[in-house]
Amino acid sequence: MDNQQLKKAGLKVTLPRVKILQILENSEDPHMSAEDVYKALMEAEEEVGLATVYRVLTQFEQAGLVVRHNFEGGHSVFEIERGEHHDHMVCMKTGKVIEFHSETIERLQKEVAESHGYDLVDHSLVLYVEPKDK
Repeated sequence: MDNQQLKKAGLKVTLPRVKILQILENSEDPHMSAEDVYKALMEAEEEVGLATVYRVLTQFEQAGLVVRHNFEGGHSVFEIERGEHHDHMVCMKTGKVIEFHSETIERLQKEVAESHGYDLVDHSLVLYVEPKDK
């Protein structure tokens, strides 16, 4: 994503927006909380406050550049909107968010909606998991 994407989304190109977008795009973890973004900015010695991070992430969400996921326990993370549907698993021990896609699950959800007389428009599936004991 580049500065043109910001402009296309109706957002002015500012240094905090560019830096936050770069952090989201270049992070090893595609799911980052506002606090994670803020810590990454501090590590990069960028002068951006936490309130600005929250404001920019909300603007990105409203513009369709990122998706906010709200998990149990008030845990919210953001990821770049890439237009590809996927579901999530959240590790209850580490908080790690794992993306997955299952054609079987997608098909079953559609069948369930149709069996009740509805067309499936959208859905969100989150599995809360724990590591298996070894």
